[in-house]
Amino acid sequence: MTGPSSTPRAEHAPRPGTTWEQQLVRVETVVDDDTPDPQPNRKTRRAMQRAARRNP
Repeated sequence: MTGPSSTPRAEHAPRPGTTWEQQLVRVETVVDDDTPDPQPNRKTRRAMQRAARRNP
């Protein structure tokens, strides 16, 4: 195993076609009114329990 090199690597242009292309995608989900609310995650449940203990 070798240590870190003291000479930095030179910059180079990437190969054609390998650059990242970003596209903003918006996804909407339709939820019926009569469906039950989703369960809160663990962090939210723990915060609610802490708040309930502080406020009797």
